[in-house]
Amino acid sequence: MLAANSQGKVLVAMSGGVDSSVAAALLKREGWEVVGAFMRLGSVGEDLEAPAARSSDGLVRLKIAHRGCCSIEDAHDARAVAARLDIPFYVLNFKSDFARVIDQFVGEYAAGRTPNPCVRCNNWLKFGRLREHAHLIGATHVASGHYARAEQVHGRPALLRGVDRGKDQSYVLFGTPMEDLAKTLYPIGGLPKARVRELAREFSLPVSEKPDSQEICFVPDDDYAGLVERMRPEVSAPGELRHVDGRVLGEHQGQHRFTVGQRKGIRIADSDPLYVVARDAASNTVTVGPRTALATSGCLAREANWLCEPPVEWRAVHACVRYHATPLAARVRMQPEDPSAFEVKFDCPQGAVSPGQACVLYDGDQVLGGGWIHAAV
Repeated sequence: MLAANSQGKVLVAMSGGVDSSVAAALLKREGWEVVGAFMRLGSVGEDLEAPAARSSDGLVRLKIAHRGCCSIEDAHDARAVAARLDIPFYVLNFKSDFARVIDQFVGEYAAGRTPNPCVRCNNWLKFGRLREHAHLIGATHVASGHYARAEQVHGRPALLRGVDRGKDQSYVLFGTPMEDLAKTLYPIGGLPKARVRELAREFSLPVSEKPDSQEICFVPDDDYAGLVERMRPEVSAPGELRHVDGRVLGEHQGQHRFTVGQRKGIRIADSDPLYVVARDAASNTVTVGPRTALATSGCLAREANWLCEPPVEWRAVHACVRYHATPLAARVRMQPEDPSAFEVKFDCPQGAVSPGQACVLYDGDQVLGGGWIHAAV
C-alpha cells in the first residue's frame, strides 16, 4: 500500500487519534521503517495509584476520566491503524510512571501554584521514556503527531511553531533537550488540521473521523480541587480572603481552589469586580482585587531549557505565559548567578501571570527555550 525505502527506523508515539496516525502514515510513505508505540497510562474507569498524604497503605486510587487520551480504547484504535499501515506495534505500560505526573500536579496546587501536567507528561514520558524504548529497538528517531516542526535553522536543530496557528503545540514541547531535536520528527507540523483529516481519509485510516481528545485524563469532571483534597487532605482548611488594600473580606476553604486571574467562585461583593491576585500556601491566604491589580511588568522563571545560546544580555523576544495564549512582546535575559533561571520584562504590563505555568520564549516561529514561572515581578 505505502512505499518503503530506507530512511532509517523511527519510533512513532501513536495515541489512537487522527494526528499521530497520519504522522505514522506519512513517515512510512517517505520511506522510514516505522514502528508504532502506544503509551498506556490507564483505561477509562481504571484505578491509578498515586502517593497520598493519609491512607491506610499510603496510596490514593484515582479513576481515569472518560476523556483520557491514552486509554485501552485508544490502544485498540492505534493497533488498528498499525495493522492498516502494516507496521510493528507495541503497547508500553507507563501506568506506574504516570503517578509522577499526578503527584507533581497535586504538589504544585498544594504549594500555591497552577501546574501544566501535559507539558510534564511530554517531557518525562512521551519524549523521555519513549527515547529509551527507541534506543532498545535500534530506532534513530522518535516522532509524534504534534503540531510543531523540528527543522534546521542556520545549521542547527530548531523547534518551530506549527503552521496551523490554531493547533500549534510548540508550547508544550519547549522542554525537548537541544541534542534530541535533530532526532525528532513532527510530520504534520507543516499542515493545517483540515488537510490532516483529508490525508487520514486518503490513507483509509479507521480513525479519520475520530474527534480530538482532551489532554488532562486524570481529573474527572474538571474537579481539580477534589483531586488535590483526596491526595493532600490537609490543604482543605479555612483561610482568609483578603483585599489588596489589606481588608479581610471573608473566608475560603483552601487556597488550592483558586488560581491567579480567576473571577468566578470568589463569592464576595465589592465596589468593583474582584479577581484572584495571589495565593499564599504557607498562610493559606487568597488575595483578591480589581483587574488592575493583576498587572505585572514581568516574571522570573526557573528550570530553563535553552534551545539557543542563553541570552546574557537583554534580548527582544515574544513570551507565551500560558497554553494557547498570544505571545507577548518582551525582553529576556538569563540570571547571571543561575543559568537555569531567566527574567522576562514585558513591553506592556500583563495580567494573570501564574506561578507554576510555563513561560515559553519565541523569536518569530522559533522556540528559543522556556522555563517554569516562579514569580511575577
